Amino acid sequence: MVEVAVLRSPAVAGQFYPASPAELRAMLDRMIDKKAEKQDAVGLLSPHAGYIYSGPVAGAVMSRVELKDTFIILGPNHTGRGKPFSIMTQGAWRTPLGDVKIDSELGKRILAASSCLQEDSLAHQYEHSIEVQIPFLQHLKSDVMIVPIVLADATGEACKQIGRELAAAIKQSGREVAIIASSDMTHYESQEAAREKDTRAIEAILELDGDGLLERIARLNISMCGYAPAVCLISAARELGATRAELVKYQTSGDTTGDYSSVVGYAGVIVPGKKTHPLVKLAKDTVEKYVREGKVIQPPAELTPQMKERAGVFVSIHKLGELRGCIGTLEPMTKNAAEEIIVNAISSATRDPRFPPIAPGELADLEYSVDVLTRPEPVSGRDQLEPCRYGCIVECGFRRGLLLPDLEGVDTVEQQIEICCRKAGIAPDEPVKLYRFEVKRYK
Repeated sequence: MVEVAVLRSPAVAGQFYPASPAELRAMLDRMIDKKAEKQDAVGLLSPHAGYIYSGPVAGAVMSRVELKDTFIILGPNHTGRGKPFSIMTQGAWRTPLGDVKIDSELGKRILAASSCLQEDSLAHQYEHSIEVQIPFLQHLKSDVMIVPIVLADATGEACKQIGRELAAAIKQSGREVAIIASSDMTHYESQEAAREKDTRAIEAILELDGDGLLERIARLNISMCGYAPAVCLISAARELGATRAELVKYQTSGDTTGDYSSVVGYAGVIVPGKKTHPLVKLAKDTVEKYVREGKVIQPPAELTPQMKERAGVFVSIHKLGELRGCIGTLEPMTKNAAEEIIVNAISSATRDPRFPPIAPGELADLEYSVDVLTRPEPVSGRDQLEPCRYGCIVECGFRRGLLLPDLEGVDTVEQQIEICCRKAGIAPDEPVKLYRFEVKRYK
């Protein structure tokens, strides 16, 4: 069967935002803060009204996010058309700034994993909630891709299930992906009432409390049109390791029109990602590139101070809490720690003799740590060792056994030395030299 790529034409250009490319770019320039400090985010909440009303909030939140390769955009269904939970996995969306491709690989991965979503373009044809997000992304990153998903009214369980499925697909893809939940807040109430209700809803969002958000929406009768996208985002974000969210900006349509008797609320929220130290990210990126493509990545163009050091480095890989690989160098073998990490990350993933090489299907379940070692120093006796603080080296002739410090289940010096001897094939009664070293551990 031949797939037909769908080109989704703009439905609200000239209404919600300018149809002229030059006017649209000028408007986006006014709404985007190019000097804003950016942060890594697993997702964000952004409004979708006409730009003169909600654009300042959308621009503020978009300005604060490090742009990813792909954005999954979740929007509510205002038109009632199409399937209840609709995804497009092929084609492109056109705006006055050009065409944005759908990330077909990720979209199809999401669809295959989902128990709720269905392939459908009809729900997207005239829906503005996704469309209005795209020019901001295009303006900031010309080659960005999207996966558009439109959600009709849904139960909390369905929203949370979709969120979990999105998170699993993102993990398995190994790609730089973020989620946008497109939603306005309270509709057509007084400024005072809208602010009061929206404050309660935003509090639940900032706590990543999907159930709490749904409870407040029901109890306070909050007319938040994108509650389903928001709960999906919260569910996915928690699966991806997020623990909190941050409010970037809130305002209402009254702040534009001056009429506060009947307003619509707009909130811009960022969900920061789980912070990963640059050394750990380098190890992770190295393993994923090598396992998926057989290619060795290059060190970052700009090295952090820790990457510039020359030091021995161990890269440890765990899968679901169990060791899956650990190899390193006691003393530096390359010109800097970045190169040391790359070499040892590949060895840990593919050459640890205790384990088979890591397969692509395992990557989503792996966790990494990087130990940067101090230079070993000889000790005169066991009383100078301390398993929680010092790593240990036992040496006999050309045989040498090493154990990192602060390992679960290794509580005494005797255990530490016995394991080192066993690793090196040194008998208990053979004379040995002892060394100790410290590590800085990054997780």
